[in-house]
Amino acid sequence: MPFLAARLSRIKPSPTLAMTKRALELKAAGRDIIGLSAGEPDFDTPANIKEAAIAAMRRGDTKYTAVDGTPELKQAVAAKFKRENGLDYAPAQIIVGTGGKQVLYNALMATVDEGDEIIIPAPYWVSYPDIVLLCGGTPVAVACPQNNGFKLRPEDLDAAITPRTKWLILNSPNNPTGAAYTAAELRALADVLLRHPQVWVLTDDMYEHLVYNGFQFATIAQIEPTLYPRTLTLNGVSKAYCMTGWRIGFAGGPVELIKAMATLQSQSTSNPSSISQAASVEALNGPKDFIPRHNASFQERRDLVVAMLNRAEGLQCPRPEGAFYVYPSCAGTLGKRTPKGKAIENDTDFVEYLLDAEGVAVVQGVAFGLSPHFRVSYATSTEALRDACTRIQRACAALK
Repeated sequence: MPFLAARLSRIKPSPTLAMTKRALELKAAGRDIIGLSAGEPDFDTPANIKEAAIAAMRRGDTKYTAVDGTPELKQAVAAKFKRENGLDYAPAQIIVGTGGKQVLYNALMATVDEGDEIIIPAPYWVSYPDIVLLCGGTPVAVACPQNNGFKLRPEDLDAAITPRTKWLILNSPNNPTGAAYTAAELRALADVLLRHPQVWVLTDDMYEHLVYNGFQFATIAQIEPTLYPRTLTLNGVSKAYCMTGWRIGFAGGPVELIKAMATLQSQSTSNPSSISQAASVEALNGPKDFIPRHNASFQERRDLVVAMLNRAEGLQCPRPEGAFYVYPSCAGTLGKRTPKGKAIENDTDFVEYLLDAEGVAVVQGVAFGLSPHFRVSYATSTEALRDACTRIQRACAALK
């Protein structure tokens, strides 16, 4: 359509949201569908957080707030960074946005010029490269295969950096793989970055609290304080606090960058919801005893899914350190044919086969920049996961 802006041709709709939408449509049409494509906890928002939102409405906190967040929420964010990450951010160094995606978008839109290169370890969250493209930048995907634990190696980072490199986006625990960087692994990456002072780091820590088997989370500015002046530490309440629909993300970083991001936000959405901000203050300041309880359930689900998928013919599923995803390889299914005679040539074919044959909705690895894999979200009931994995086993056994 000639009327539409040319920049739209650079991007595509989110594949994860597209698969979730398709699964919901099939379910509404009467199909027996198990959706494992959505990246959100199945647990409800804790009651104390919901009550804080109700109290905010009753006392009339329903007006505009400061564009970049209320003073109360900024103080809560600053306290969180200090308490949990050992990072000192003043209120002027903090921005609150409508979800982590907006904070990421603001940061890149405020800093990326035509031709700037942004290093993105692959597999990556589907939105990273598209936002870079929308900003006029060049996403530089660096493959992090399964035999490297789906993690960026220092030598691969060093090889990807050029004079045009502006950002490294580092996501740990990772969406879609669940891989998480140890302090030693972050130290090794930091050593590379210290040799390249033009490269800034955007560290997406959204899954910080979703780690298992005693894994110790760390973020890169915490590991190497010298990188603090050129790091944007991004986080939010969506995942650990079960608040995906409340749409609150936040970040800490250099004052001038935060100010530029706030200026951009002032001409787009303005402030995030006042009610969601009040709820987020309670989330960050209030009790967190539900997090280990949820994590115990997630860990059990992860172990169930990993065990069952590794018993499926042609699949290989590593056990991740965090988040609520697994990222199995389906390489062993390629070249086979479905009972209807269709060849499985790639992970998209495999994912479509699972949906058509067994009503299981997952997301193809090509959407995340590394094939042949697929992403399974285990943020749903154990019963549904057991049923889904049984169906996947059946589908794999039927391939010839």
